[in-house]
Amino acid sequence: MIIPVRCFTCGSLIADKWEPFITRVNAGEDPQKVLDDLSVRRYCCRRMLLSHVDIIKEVVNYTRPI
Repeated sequence: MIIPVRCFTCGSLIADKWEPFITRVNAGEDPQKVLDDLSVRRYCCRRMLLSHVDIIKEVVNYTRPI
């Protein structure tokens, strides 16, 4: 859904790296190089960014209007 603010394992801040990461990967850059450039070194943090599936646009369709 929404990228978690912190890594589940180590607690490092990762939410601020999501936009640059997804923008550069969608532009065709190698995810490994992008993560290295963003200084994401730990495997647990890399996992959080690589395995995230952004489905918020699909979930919003099922919410009730207020």
